[in-house]
Amino acid sequence: MRHFRMILAAVISVTSSAVMADPTFWKHEWPDTDFSTTSVDNWVEILSGGPPKDGIPALSDPQFIRASQETRIEGTEPVVTVEMPGAEPRAYPLRYLTWHEIVNDTVGGVPIAVTFCPLCNSAMTFDRRVKGQTLTLGVSGKLRNSDMIMYDRETQSWWQQAIGEAIVGDLTGTSLTALPTWLESWDQFRARHPEGLVMAEPAYNRRYGQNPYRSYDSSHRPFLYSGELPPHGVPALARVVRVDNRAWPLERLRKTPNITEAGLTLRWKPGQASALDSTVIGQGRDVGSIRVQDGQGRDLPHDVMFAFAFHAFWPEGVWMMGK
Repeated sequence: MRHFRMILAAVISVTSSAVMADPTFWKHEWPDTDFSTTSVDNWVEILSGGPPKDGIPALSDPQFIRASQETRIEGTEPVVTVEMPGAEPRAYPLRYLTWHEIVNDTVGGVPIAVTFCPLCNSAMTFDRRVKGQTLTLGVSGKLRNSDMIMYDRETQSWWQQAIGEAIVGDLTGTSLTALPTWLESWDQFRARHPEGLVMAEPAYNRRYGQNPYRSYDSSHRPFLYSGELPPHGVPALARVVRVDNRAWPLERLRKTPNITEAGLTLRWKPGQASALDSTVIGQGRDVGSIRVQDGQGRDLPHDVMFAFAFHAFWPEGVWMMGK
């Protein structure tokens, strides 16, 4: 029944969005967005995800507690780890990001946005400074290739989360700088940083720790996606490790946990639960954690996203199949 409701909602949303995929319709909600400046070729690519602008409330200036004080998070739950020079390590649990998708914060004097798009499994952290101003990011309620479109409150430009690029508005063509953060389990974070900081539970009435997208990452087809499926027989919702325009299938790393190629070293280890599997996030199946470093052992920006999203945004990307 749940899958039927998702399919029905998708049909209704796609049908209505095709009719309303026109900036003149969106102007009443976005009066300060310059729709005449855009990199989008066809407005039909942009769909409503259901919630309106800010219907999914992004967070700003989150509160933190010590890892040793945290008792609600299960050990296998995924967190986004942020380790910035001159600052204490911080963990941003997906139990909160699943419901808020963006956290605006400042770490080590750097204004950052920690972002998570559940429909693409894309968890990217960006520097919020662009062209001499610091942006505050929010959730637009729109999707493109099933990926969250963010917006900034300063210019009302729209930003594609997976690629960190403005696609509509005054800042079109501008890119956010991706930072070298990564997903790992709560146990893995606190083993290294027993007195590190972890984001405290936000003051919202949400079912934190619950997954509203139960069984999504075992579906055959992405939600609200009508683009091409990945090549090489890779399932649409298989996870891949993206570094720039290259993608390594996670299944390859499961079989060979340490891979060094293309000037990079990718390491996989078990212990992290999928946030998009079971009803309770901490009970999700083990998908493991990834660390990506260069030849000098420095952490690199990367993403662990679904294969369909990589193919949608990097259609000419390189698939690192190991063959």
